[in-house]
This record gives sequence, structure tokens and C-alpha cells, in this order.
Amino acid sequence: MSRNEEIAILKEIAELLNEGTDSKTILAEVLKKLLSITGLQTGWIFLIDENGGHQLAAKAALPEALASNHNQRMCKGDCWCVNRYNNGRLNKAVNIIECQRIENVILENAGDTAGLTHHATVPLRAGNERFGILNVGSPYKTHFQKDELALLEAVAFQIGTALKRIKLTESEQETALISERNRLARDLHDSVNQLLFSLSLTARAGREMTDVVEVKQTFSYIQDLAQEALGEMRALIWQLKPQGLENGIISALSGYAEMLGLTIEVKLTGISSFPEKVEEALWRIGQEALGNCKKHSQTTHVSLVLNRNSDFVTMTILDQGCGFNYDENLELPSFGLKNMKVRTQSLNGTFLLKSEPGKGTKIQIKIPI
Repeated sequence: MSRNEEIAILKEIAELLNEGTDSKTILAEVLKKLLSITGLQTGWIFLIDENGGHQLAAKAALPEALASNHNQRMCKGDCWCVNRYNNGRLNKAVNIIECQRIENVILENAGDTAGLTHHATVPLRAGNERFGILNVGSPYKTHFQKDELALLEAVAFQIGTALKRIKLTESEQETALISERNRLARDLHDSVNQLLFSLSLTARAGREMTDVVEVKQTFSYIQDLAQEALGEMRALIWQLKPQGLENGIISALSGYAEMLGLTIEVKLTGISSFPEKVEEALWRIGQEALGNCKKHSQTTHVSLVLNRNSDFVTMTILDQGCGFNYDENLELPSFGLKNMKVRTQSLNGTFLLKSEPGKGTKIQIKIPI
């Protein structure tokens, strides 16, 4: 491949990367483009987290044996390239003599590998920050030349830089969102919250200034509505401002339950730390579940069980209230419950709801770590 051809390839890929804002989308598109313009036939990209866990972020033309059962062989188990990356021994583009995943297929006679036995592997990084690995290969190709590896390494640097840019953009968006939440919470507290409090006091004064029973009842009703709206507003402000998470999810949910007037019994087992996105999801789901308990369960007692092991975090919120008729084969009956399920599934988790009249309600969230 000539120098001009290499420059043209890098230019095409750079243009593609500069347009993308979603990491998984651009990884799939760049991998497809790379294979197309280099003549290589198959490839896949693993994103690897700081704990060494890998996920298949993009793939192209995988052999049948690797693509079967929803790419199960690519999503589970270890391999030499991932192990070498995690051990700090993969710092540049290299030939992998044989692919462990493909070798296992051959040993087990588990399907057709389409002649693929070897691949090149390249780390994805930007500066000192690492993101994962790029693997490419072709049937019966057992060795990559130095110029081929150099090109793959240049492409990998471009991908790493794009992933870093997307990560920084997402961080900026998250910071802006938190700032806007806090601003809105302050505005609600300074305006609507104070108006509702004034309305409650005015209604109370009006009730005490009259002897007419009907008027007293009207002012009492207004005061009750104002108090209820005030409680709703305080709960909304809590939801807008995820304060308390700096002290952990248990502290945050306990404080929220107390604010709602609930008595909460908490049990924590396993590791108490969680990834940021998981903790945020548990916080929002827990708020919704406790809010439903306050509004609908006709009880003020609720239990919260949180368990974290090396693979999953499980949160269970249980009350012994009035319960309701629920059939798991039917659609969830409220927007709040649907929202909890959507948040859970967005992190590849499972949502379980059990409830019967007179037997309370149980909500269980299980999210992989």
C-alpha cells in the first residue's frame, strides 16, 4: 500500500470519526469503513473498563461460530488479547499468533470459522488513557506486515482520540444538566415553594377568622391542598437535586424517605460502592418507588434491601400496604413504574414487580456491574 493510499484511508476515517457523537455508532461505522478500504474481511472492537471487564462494542463479518447465540463467545470468557491488554503488555499493534476464541471453537468442533485463525490486535488509547482494543483479520491470513500494523495503529489512535472527545462531551453535558437541575430547584424553592407556604398560612388564618362552618371547611380544604402541594414540591426539588449521593445511596434514600414521612428499614450486604451511572439509576428508581409507597400503599413503613456482589447490584423495596391487582403479562399500570423499568433496562438490568391486594408491593431491580 502506497503512502498516498494510507493518507487517503486515514483522511476518510478521520472525517467519519469527527462527525460522530455516539461511541457505539461510530465504532461500528469506522470498523466497517476500515475493512472496506483495507480489504480485510472481519473485525471486532472490545471496550474495556478500568476493572478489566470487556464488552463487544462493534463487530463486522464475524464467522458463524463466533456470531452464533448473539455473539456469546465474544461476550463471555477471557482471551489472549484481552488478558495481554489488562496485564499492560499490549502497548502497540501486534500480530496475535492464534486467536483463543477461534481455537476453542476448533477444539470443540462448535462451528465454521470461515478460515479465520489469526488476527492483529491494536490498543485504543488517547495519551495515557486506554479504552479497549481493535481486532482485525481475514481468512487464512496468518501474519501482518509492519506497514499494515503501522496503519492499524494510526487508525486506533484516531479512534481513541474520538472516544476521548465523546467522553469529554458527555461529561460536559452531564455537568450542564446538573447545573440546570440545581438552578431550577433553587427557583422552585425561592418562588413556588414560598407561595405555597404563604397560601397554607393564609388559609389557616382565614379558617380562624370565621365562625361559619361552610367557610371554615373551605379554608381547611385549601390549607390541606396547599400542604399536600408543598410536600409534592419538596419531593420534586429533591428529585431535581441529587444531593446526598456524596454520602452514598443508602443515606440519600433514607433521607428522602424521612422527608416523605416514611419509616424505612435498611439492610445493606456486600460491597457498598457503585459505578456512577448505576448509583444515579438506583437513586431515581428508589425515589419513584418510595414516592409511590407514600401516595398509594396506605402505610408509612417500608423496607429497603441493597446487595452488591462482583457481578450485580440488587435493590429491593418492599411495603406491607394495601397492594393492587397486577398481572406481569400485562403492561405496567402507571408512568412511574414504566419509567423505573426503562431506567433499569437502559443499564441491561431486570425489573420485577409483585403486588396483590392486601399483601403489599415488592419492587426488585437487578443491574449488572
